Amino acid sequence: MDVFDKCDQFKRVEAVIKAGIFPYFQVIQENHGPVVRMEGKEVVMAGSNDYLGLSQHPEVIEAAVKAVKEYGSSCSGSRYLNGTSILHTSLEEELADFLGVEACLAFTTGYLTNQGVIPTVVQKDEYLISDKENHASIVAGAWIAKARGAHVLRYPTNDIPGLEETLRKVPKDAAKLIVTDGVFSMSGRIVNLPEVVRLARAYGARVMIDEAHAAGVLGEGGRGTPSHFGLKNTDVDLTMGTFSKSFASLGGFVGGDRRVVDFIKYGSQAFIFSASMSPANAAAVRASLRIIRREPERVERLLRIAREVREGLKAQGFKLIEGVTPIVPVIIGDDMKTFQFWRRLVNEGVFVNAVISPAVPPGMQLIRISLIATYEQAHLDRLLEAFRKVGKEFGLSH
Repeated sequence: MDVFDKCDQFKRVEAVIKAGIFPYFQVIQENHGPVVRMEGKEVVMAGSNDYLGLSQHPEVIEAAVKAVKEYGSSCSGSRYLNGTSILHTSLEEELADFLGVEACLAFTTGYLTNQGVIPTVVQKDEYLISDKENHASIVAGAWIAKARGAHVLRYPTNDIPGLEETLRKVPKDAAKLIVTDGVFSMSGRIVNLPEVVRLARAYGARVMIDEAHAAGVLGEGGRGTPSHFGLKNTDVDLTMGTFSKSFASLGGFVGGDRRVVDFIKYGSQAFIFSASMSPANAAAVRASLRIIRREPERVERLLRIAREVREGLKAQGFKLIEGVTPIVPVIIGDDMKTFQFWRRLVNEGVFVNAVISPAVPPGMQLIRISLIATYEQAHLDRLLEAFRKVGKEFGLSH
């Protein structure tokens, strides 16, 4: 048997591509923020994680261009050796100040951050306790930790009694870390963080929260899930996040007590052996962070837009997963119907994300809308009208 035989047998997507309803790897020909050009026509972008609309902000673009001119296109090495720039250290200091933690460490990507932090912190014979809906990068970090001898336990998503039941199974004197998304990426639901923190303290566990979809979205001035609940980032032990969403760039970070961040800095293989963030990426994040701090009204507008879209879709009769975040999941309930619904929306000038099993349970296949703070009212009207028209065709709306 040839190791590549499986490649010839991979036929999963052929029929969907031939039918013209394959929703993935779509090519964007031009990007103008709320509107992009695809398939030769302009469509409203309602599938981007550029939540605050900063990827097109003149200051962010100018900062990235200036960084390339001053520092080149790459640092050409790992942070550990020659790849640490003043752009990286300044970003880490500014981000730590924004979050109210002692120190931050910037990774090359968000996925790599979870892969690098989790197995560094949770080692042999220690316990990782993870929400079942956590992002794939957390799962990848858990696999590495498990391969190195850690114990990995999972509990039903956002289920506080389930989390406590899991904690009871762990020896009282064992080292343990609870890891959860702040905002779950598929459902848009927010973790019950106060209860997670309460249980962690009661059972002697530490807490790490993934703020990929919460930083810049929730809380005072976009400071994330802890702030949303009236907590501080120091009420959790580690805060992880990405720069590819609200911060309009590429990369990831972890923040917390300096001694813990330093331990990760000198012990994480994923950090030590990866090339550092490019100068343009680091500079773009710094510019975005300054705009977020200067213009907190962007966060407020984003949540107002989310309310308007949710209320509009519910008034049309769509079944949604309830929430307040700019991730708005519209339940379709079938793989092929989800693809077909997606295609019709694109034809009507709106791009969204089609989510099918196993990313969601069978029967919960959905269209995931991701909203942007820089929409004008005409964009929202077009989005709601497209859903009204297509939903009626599929019998999913009034």
